[in-house]
Amino acid sequence: MNKIKELYLKHKEVVLYILFGIATTLVDTLMFWLFDSLFGEGLYLLSTLLAWALAALFAYFVNKLFVFESKSWKQITVAKEALEFFGARVVSLGISELGMYLFVDVWKFKDIGFKFLFVFVTGTLIAKVIMSVIVIVLNYFFSKFIIFRKDEQDKLPDGEEKK
Repeated sequence: MNKIKELYLKHKEVVLYILFGIATTLVDTLMFWLFDSLFGEGLYLLSTLLAWALAALFAYFVNKLFVFESKSWKQITVAKEALEFFGARVVSLGISELGMYLFVDVWKFKDIGFKFLFVFVTGTLIAKVIMSVIVIVLNYFFSKFIIFRKDEQDKLPDGEEKK
């Protein structure tokens, strides 16, 4: 058990990012499924946009508070982080939208569908899951190295971070 705890503590940020990334993906995918069901598959880009907005808002707060532990609530810090976070998310949204278009319309995933347990799985939903994995990886790099990076002034001489 100590080995697991030690491993967790050593890789806490990545573990938390993966866990909250899964939670964010669930928010995004469930909201996409809901909107796609309400609007119909013809409006999948709108469904993607609305699901993205809700998931991005959720992701900002969990990344700030739990993953990267950005403790400052100073107006300038929050404004900078939020601007960079949502700017990076807009970039990943563009990639997601482009990927959805390619999968659904160009590569004809819209023609795929099957029943799994009690749910009908569409090719559009499959495309959404594939693009979500790609976007999670991109967003980690944006968050880790640009948005919530620890500046040199936040580090102690031995490389540890100030609390």
